Amino acid sequence: MIEGSAGDKRTKKLTYGMVGGGQGAFIGEVHRKSIALDGKAELVAGCFSQDHQNTLATGSMLGLDEDRLYASFEEMMTAEGKRDDKIDFVVIVTPNNSHFTIAKSAMENGIHVVCDKPLTTDSGDAEELARLAKEKGLFFCVTYTYTGYPVVKHLREMIAKGDLGDIRFVNAEYPQEWLSTPLEESGQKQAAWRTDPELTGISNCVGDIGSHIENMVSYLTGLKIRSLCARLDTFVKGRTLDDNASIMVEYNTGAKGLYWSSQIAVGHDNGLRVRIYGTKGSIEWSQEDPNYAKICDLDKPTSIISRGRDDLYPHAQGYSRIPSGHPEGYFEAFANIYSTFCDALGKKLAGESLTVEEMDFPGVDEGVQGVRFIEKCVESSKRGAIWLEF
Repeated sequence: MIEGSAGDKRTKKLTYGMVGGGQGAFIGEVHRKSIALDGKAELVAGCFSQDHQNTLATGSMLGLDEDRLYASFEEMMTAEGKRDDKIDFVVIVTPNNSHFTIAKSAMENGIHVVCDKPLTTDSGDAEELARLAKEKGLFFCVTYTYTGYPVVKHLREMIAKGDLGDIRFVNAEYPQEWLSTPLEESGQKQAAWRTDPELTGISNCVGDIGSHIENMVSYLTGLKIRSLCARLDTFVKGRTLDDNASIMVEYNTGAKGLYWSSQIAVGHDNGLRVRIYGTKGSIEWSQEDPNYAKICDLDKPTSIISRGRDDLYPHAQGYSRIPSGHPEGYFEAFANIYSTFCDALGKKLAGESLTVEEMDFPGVDEGVQGVRFIEKCVESSKRGAIWLEF
């Protein structure tokens, strides 16, 4: 039975604006639907596209007032920052190269930020955003979606409590097949911008999905990368950026890791999988089967835990929404991040103090770390797949 739900809490409804996510886009609609799932924030403003007609059409479809549909993000942040009823936060769902300027503009106008990953295309810019957020006392969430799953939160607490003993080895992979052919040449919008270094930055595969591996392992284990050795491959002819990557990692504790991310792995849809091995046991979790995890102990039978059926640690249980056997997936994980962020922001705006658990959403520091990871992988590979201090 479910004893709690992330959607059970009630706070004053917040308001938000969105940059990006116009008609023809993918991830903006995912964000909007995920936020709407718990009804804790209402979309009231937007600059959904560089094409103002697209913004107007998207805003009309969403039922927004035309006077809060803006021709540019600069206009939006300036105008919203001056309103008595200004938006509480902005959601940034644009290509990577624009995250920095949009987020900086929002914070300079006193607006809290939620930004898609990677945070920026340059670690210096990422660190400036982190500094600005702290200086202005603003919340900044980076949407590493997969940490929102209840089972992931349970496994994290297991590891923190020492259930696996000392971590020895981490094996994590994220294979996809969608860029096995030169899809970007067909005009497919997602493929076109993600493989374009002008828009996506210095890495495609590591930047897009390898960064999810880094964040997931860091979130689950608390391990810090001490050094890494990366080989980035570009297999599809004519492509500029990487579409496959193999990364060896050494952590601050002496533990070791091996990461593989690929977008040319035929037969794989969205196969994020993490295996963590300790002195007393191990865990295995897959994003494509997120309601379950495999638990192995040295002195006990192997078990499979089930979200909704089995008791999770109380904090993790609070994110479980529906009974066992009813799959909770991507939208719910996204919604869990937004639910926590909105509850925390509501309390902050009300002048209330927050606990560590109430701040359990990926923040700007995780975003900075992700950008540094991408840069170090690219540097290591370009220098002949050498070991680099992190």
